[in-house]
Amino acid sequence: MITTRILLIDDHDLYRSGLRAALDASMPNIEIFEAGSIDEAMRDTEDSPDAIVLDNKLPGLNGVEGLLLIRKKWPQIPVLMLSSQNDPETVSLALERGAAGFVSKADAADKIVAAINLILRGQIIAPLTGGYHPLMRLTPRQCEVLDLLCKGLSNKQIAQRMMLSENTVRVHVQGIFGFLQVSSRSEAVFAARSRGLIG
Repeated sequence: MITTRILLIDDHDLYRSGLRAALDASMPNIEIFEAGSIDEAMRDTEDSPDAIVLDNKLPGLNGVEGLLLIRKKWPQIPVLMLSSQNDPETVSLALERGAAGFVSKADAADKIVAAINLILRGQIIAPLTGGYHPLMRLTPRQCEVLDLLCKGLSNKQIAQRMMLSENTVRVHVQGIFGFLQVSSRSEAVFAARSRGLIG
C-alpha cells in the first residue's frame, strides 16, 4: 500500500497532536511530518509531502504570506489552509496565492480530515454551510488566467503579463482544468466559450 505523507505546519503542539491523532485514526498507511513554522518546514522537511496542512497564524511569516514560498518549493503539492478567520477576503487571498483549500480551525477533526482527502484527490475547496465542498466557481485570479489562456498565451506569457511565477500560473491552469473538467488548453477554451465564461 502506498504511504500518504502529510506535512502539518502549526505552532501549537496540542493542536498538531490532536490533528495527527485524527489523521492516524482515519487514514491508513499515513506518515506525518510536523513543523512549528514555515522556516522550520522548509529547512527540516527532506521528503516531498503529498499534502500540506498550513496554519495561517504562525511566528515569522504567516500562512498566507508563506504560501508563495511553499508553492515555489513544492509547486505540485496541494496546500490546505487552516485559519480561525474565514472571512471572504482571507479565503480569496489564500486561494489566489495557490492554496487548494481553506478550512476553519474551529471545525471538528473529521471535517478537516475530509477536506484533506478532497485536496489529495485534486479538488479545490472552500468553506460552505454544513461542511467543505468542491469550489463551484473560479477565483478572480483564475478568471484572469482563463481569459489570457483563451487568447492563446502560454503559461510563461501569462506569468509575465500578470507578474506571477510560472509555477503559480500552472497551479491556476490546473484548477481551471479541474473546474471545467477538461485535460487540455483547447478543451478549456471550448468549454469556457460553451459556458459563456468568455466572449
